[in-house]
Amino acid sequence: MAFVIWSRRNVSHQRVRFVEARTVRAMVIVAVIAMILAALALGIAIGAAMGNTHAAEEKTQTERRSYEIDELGKISATLTHIEPRVIELVSQVNELQDFEAQLKAARRAADHPDIHVVPPLPDNDDETPLDSSASGGPSLPPRLCDAPRAALAGTAPQRLKHTQSALDCLDATIGALDDAVLAHYASYMAFPGRQPAPGARSGSPFGNRIDPFTGHLNFHPGVDLVAPTGTAIFASAGGRVVQAGPHGGYGNAVDIQHSSGVITRYGHTSKIFVKVGDLVMPGQKIAEIGSTGRSTGPHLHFEVIIDGTQVNPTPYLALFKLKSNAAS
Repeated sequence: MAFVIWSRRNVSHQRVRFVEARTVRAMVIVAVIAMILAALALGIAIGAAMGNTHAAEEKTQTERRSYEIDELGKISATLTHIEPRVIELVSQVNELQDFEAQLKAARRAADHPDIHVVPPLPDNDDETPLDSSASGGPSLPPRLCDAPRAALAGTAPQRLKHTQSALDCLDATIGALDDAVLAHYASYMAFPGRQPAPGARSGSPFGNRIDPFTGHLNFHPGVDLVAPTGTAIFASAGGRVVQAGPHGGYGNAVDIQHSSGVITRYGHTSKIFVKVGDLVMPGQKIAEIGSTGRSTGPHLHFEVIIDGTQVNPTPYLALFKLKSNAAS
């Protein structure tokens, strides 16, 4: 069997070209294969193009996710840094407000026979303002940090950026509040009156008394807190140790300077755990009760000294006692 592919006639003769069926089949197969190969090539090309686009998109998405993760990490770090500072700041402000309320209550009770008015502490001429440079300008309300609504607008990277900016603003604001509160809180921590020997019973009060050794009237410049030998003695306020060791009739004594002109003294101790130059915090154990020096039995002799003069420690101790009772 044969198929006529094409023919051509002329005057002299006629010539017909024939092609066998197997050749046609071979050509069809080759054509199909060529079409398949072309389709495969086209598919590969399209796939490659789509793959490149997809890879580019994936790369962009990966980079965006990486950026967002980094920004979230920064935000988390900022929050981790801010949270304890806010908690500490709130605690300090609450403590200062409570103490101020106790001071006002003590002043209002000036005429009460059982409550002594706390005498003012001396002015510290050595202290300088927080900002000693000249300053001024109009009085304007504080500028708020970005509102939360701003952090919800725009794309994800923009929202992250708004959030971080708001947190940075909050961090700076907390820093300014820290600076403002610091001086007041430092003064509060250096204010004498916290119980130096909790649980001890009262002994000889401040003022004139009959001397236990001579039987004559003399002046007792502090208060005695009676407790067994070895009972812990705590710093009544924060400050620097200026005396630690034998001190005449006080026996083994500790003096702590809390600010310019303000000192507390702890006499007759059996053991001392601090040395001259040490910085101590309020409530830190500094010694143990004993009966060294001019003493008839184990007790703590506690003094508050203002500008070189012993003053009655009772109002200071009563002030913090009232605060402790209110807290409990």
